[in-house]
Amino acid sequence: MDLCVIGTGYVGLVTGACFAEMGNEVWCVDVDAAKIEGLKAGKLPIYEPGLEEIVERNYQEGRLRFTTDLGEAMAECDVLFIAVGTPPLEDGSADLQHVLTVARDIGRRLSRYSVIVDKSTVPVGTAERVRRAIQAELDARGVSIPFDVVSNPEFLKEGAAVEDFMRPDRIIVGTDSEAARERMAELYAPFNRSHQRVIHMGVRDAEMTKYAANAMLATKISFMNEIAALCERYGVDVENVRLGIGADHRIGYHFIYPGCGYGGSCFPKDVKALIAMAQAAGVEPEVLAAVEERNAKQKRVLEEKIVARFGEDLTGRTFGVWGLAFKPGTDDMREAPSIPLIQGLIGRGARVRAYDPVAMDNARRVFPAQWFDEGRLVFTRHQYDALEEADAMVLVTEWKPFRHPDFAAIKRLLKTPMIFDGRNQYDPQQLQRLGIAYVGIGRANALAGEESRAVAL
Repeated sequence: MDLCVIGTGYVGLVTGACFAEMGNEVWCVDVDAAKIEGLKAGKLPIYEPGLEEIVERNYQEGRLRFTTDLGEAMAECDVLFIAVGTPPLEDGSADLQHVLTVARDIGRRLSRYSVIVDKSTVPVGTAERVRRAIQAELDARGVSIPFDVVSNPEFLKEGAAVEDFMRPDRIIVGTDSEAARERMAELYAPFNRSHQRVIHMGVRDAEMTKYAANAMLATKISFMNEIAALCERYGVDVENVRLGIGADHRIGYHFIYPGCGYGGSCFPKDVKALIAMAQAAGVEPEVLAAVEERNAKQKRVLEEKIVARFGEDLTGRTFGVWGLAFKPGTDDMREAPSIPLIQGLIGRGARVRAYDPVAMDNARRVFPAQWFDEGRLVFTRHQYDALEEADAMVLVTEWKPFRHPDFAAIKRLLKTPMIFDGRNQYDPQQLQRLGIAYVGIGRANALAGEESRAVAL
């Protein structure tokens, strides 16, 4: 099938490359000429495990092509995916200007029946706005060309996007058109060989499903972080609680890991957008508002724990930070918990030495250049270099190389043998035996050398 994917960001590039991998002829279109030239030269704008190999292979074999000319791509394609950004506006609602600009561009060039697929995460009712934008351009041209608009939201996890796309747990297709339904069924047939993964529903249902899914996962994370705060007050190890509730198949183990907050391009943005949608509809988003508030507080937890140990004024202190990206497997710094942590520590007079396997280039653009020039923030070439002369180590992102480190080296490098574990990766008892103080999230009864803060009953 001949496909056109408009937008070569995270969703668009993964979508285009994976469809090409399944034998389709795919055009990837972007207005950013530098990005398109980079892709032709094998330079990807994002880091995603396994993606570079798929892009290179399919580009070399001619199934994947890149262009800035939408007309060139549309001349050969009649299934068009809109995969451009929908960043939050000041009120939290999704900014649809790029989606609607693409819709108008399609309307100016449409020459035969086509299926236009909303792949971007968009609020309920967006497909109708896309349809009106395309139709307005057709009317202005004085032509009558049939087309359908489909909602086909993505459910990709950064760091596992290729696997998620190639082996999806579900494929949501929202359309009221039988012709569009048949075209999408043909497209996704290779992904249904073992069992049927496509779920058909109305367009507005599909649009809401995407937001509801991300909001539910964010809710599980925030709920567990709130339980972790309770555990600390009552002398309970939240990791035992997690194991206990996760064994209930109705709850499960996914997304109930306590930590220092969620980030990325999806959960924060989509929770905000759903809050804005609720308010616009006259529904008070009490649960969603609580999820967002808890996450904002959670991103300050590590700083608060450091202050509790070292005092409000951190002048003269140095902290070694492991992990900058919002999660392992990506270089994405959007809404990363490392950002408020580093800002808070430097704001209190501390110096920070940090390391991340892939995100340091992106992270360098997040923080003021002055901090680097003055040595208040240093990015190191190796994870252990970040700990030299540091007062303590702070784990923020649980990259695999951080999961089983050389604790003897950590103890030797740190001025104070202490680890602040923002992802509960390490065994407190093991570290206690090694003489390393441990501070985790919701692990009050496991802290080495700390007075009990359990509530007296």
